[in-house]
Amino acid sequence: MHTLARFASLALLSTSAATAASPPAPWVASWQASPQPVWAETFLFPSLVPAHLQGQTFRQTARLSLGGERLRVRLSNAYGRQPLHIGAASVAGAAGQPPQQLTFDGQAATRIAPGQARLSDPLALPTADLQAVQVSVHVPDLTPLHTFHWDGRQTASIGAGNQTLAPRFDAAATTTARLFVSGIEVQGRAGARSVVVIGDSITDGATASLDRDQRWTDHLAARLAPQGVAVVNAGISGGRLLRDGMGQAAIARFDRDVLEQPGVASVIVLIGINDIAWPGTAFARDQPRPSLAELQAGYRRLVERAHARGVRILGATLPPFAGALPGTALNDYYQPAKDALRGQLNAWLRHDSPFDAVIDLDAALRDPADPGRMAAALDSGDHLHPGDAGNRAMAAAVDLQAVLPGAVPAATR
Repeated sequence: MHTLARFASLALLSTSAATAASPPAPWVASWQASPQPVWAETFLFPSLVPAHLQGQTFRQTARLSLGGERLRVRLSNAYGRQPLHIGAASVAGAAGQPPQQLTFDGQAATRIAPGQARLSDPLALPTADLQAVQVSVHVPDLTPLHTFHWDGRQTASIGAGNQTLAPRFDAAATTTARLFVSGIEVQGRAGARSVVVIGDSITDGATASLDRDQRWTDHLAARLAPQGVAVVNAGISGGRLLRDGMGQAAIARFDRDVLEQPGVASVIVLIGINDIAWPGTAFARDQPRPSLAELQAGYRRLVERAHARGVRILGATLPPFAGALPGTALNDYYQPAKDALRGQLNAWLRHDSPFDAVIDLDAALRDPADPGRMAAALDSGDHLHPGDAGNRAMAAAVDLQAVLPGAVPAATR
C-alpha cells in the first residue's frame, strides 16, 4: 500500500475507534411537574380539573430548561387507583408546529399501572435551551383523574377526540393545572447536568405571571443553561417538609422528585414555611406547630440522603411573610410566634446547618426598613409570594459557583 494511503487509512481507523469509544451523551432531566393527588371537592381550593376525561385530549406547554437532540417524556399514574390507558401522545416543537407521535416500546398506546410512571421511547426532536414544547395526551377510555399538578402557571387545553397530531387544537375547556406529564428529559450535550429545586408555592410559581415563565427557577435556568446545566422545578404549592400538604411531604417524595432525576448533580431546598404557618389555620386547625428541632431533623434527613447519592445539597433561608394572605380564609397564616420560629430556623441555616451551602433568600427579599416583611417592589401583593421582580431577585441571589463548584466561570455568576 502506498505510504500516504496507508497513513490515511490508519488515521481513519483511529478516528473511527475513538468515535466508537466515545460514550453517548447523557440523558438529563430538563423539566418537571411533580405529581400530586387530586383532592376532594371539600378542600379549601378547587382542583381546576374535571372528575374524569373520556375520549379527550389534554394539551399543555412546557418550557425546557436545557435543549438537546432527542427527548423523552414521562407520564405518571402516581396516585391512580386503576391502570391509566394512554391511547396516543405527541410532542410539538412549538405551538402550531406539526406534532410528532410518541411511542412506548414502539407502540402508540400504553398502560401505566397504579402508582407507576412510564417513560416514552426517545424522540429525535432537536430543541434549544429555554424552548417551549407542547405535549398532547389522548385518553380513549373513562379515566378518573387522581394524579395532577395543581399550579402549572400555564394555560392547558382539553378537547374532544384524539387531537394528538393536530397542529391546531380545538379546545372545549382550559385549565392551569397539569395532567399526565410529570417530566421531560433531553439528550445531546456531553457533560450536561441538572439542578433540582424542591419547594412549595414560592418555587412552584404561585402569583408569577401566567404563561410567561416567571418563576424564580425559570430565571435561574436562564443563568445556568449556557453552562449546560438544567434547572428542574420540583415545587408543589402547599408543600411541606415534614407532613403531607397539597402534595406529599418533601421527605417522602425526595427520592422520586429529586434523586431519581437523570443527571442530577445538585439540589436546592426551599421549604418549611407551610410547616410553620399552616398549624392553626383552616388548613390544619388542630395540628401542632413543629419544633425547631423537628425541622432541623427533617433537613438533616434530606442532606444525608443527597450525600449518600453523591449529590450536592444547598439550603435556602425562608423569606419574610409578615401580613401574609390578608382578606383570605388564611389571614391567620402569619403570627408573631410563627415568625419567631422562622427566624430561629434561618439563623440555624446560616450558621450551623449541614447543607453544603446556603442561599439567603430572606436577605434578598426582605424590606431593609422592616425585615419581617417582603420589600414592596418584590412582593406580589399577598405578602407571602414574590412577584415577577421578586422571582428575578431570588434567582440573582444564587451564587452559581456554590451550586456547582468549578463548573461555572466566576464572570458568569
